Amino acid sequence: MEHTRRNVDTRTAESDGLMTKTKLYTRYDDLGKNAYRKRTYYTLLVEQDVLAKDQDEADELFRDGGGVNYDKITSDLLLEDKGVETVIVDATWTGDTGKTEYLGKVVLNPDNDHAEEDGDVVLDAYADEINLTKEMV
Repeated sequence: MEHTRRNVDTRTAESDGLMTKTKLYTRYDDLGKNAYRKRTYYTLLVEQDVLAKDQDEADELFRDGGGVNYDKITSDLLLEDKGVETVIVDATWTGDTGKTEYLGKVVLNPDNDHAEEDGDVVLDAYADEINLTKEMV
């Protein structure tokens, strides 16, 4: 018969050299119960917007200033109730990234005759992504 010893301080169960780390706290009343672990994979969708002069700059801004703050991926994100304890929470970038999508251009509000002096701007989904100026032609 295998001898099992419970280390309450580190919450690990040692079993003939095999150690299982867990956050479960066992009491005498739990005698005879089994401990279970379940690994569940979730897909996290992140959709972010940014203002940039063009798509190349937008891609750079998304790469350098967007995405997931992995320091925030903790057990605080999860539901732990009715004796359920979190062992691992992890996020991995899969490389599955969609195309950068043009949303519109920031323009003066056409409904305001004093938009420039008021600083009143709107995002116009119908404005051309690239405006050719005399200097560009």
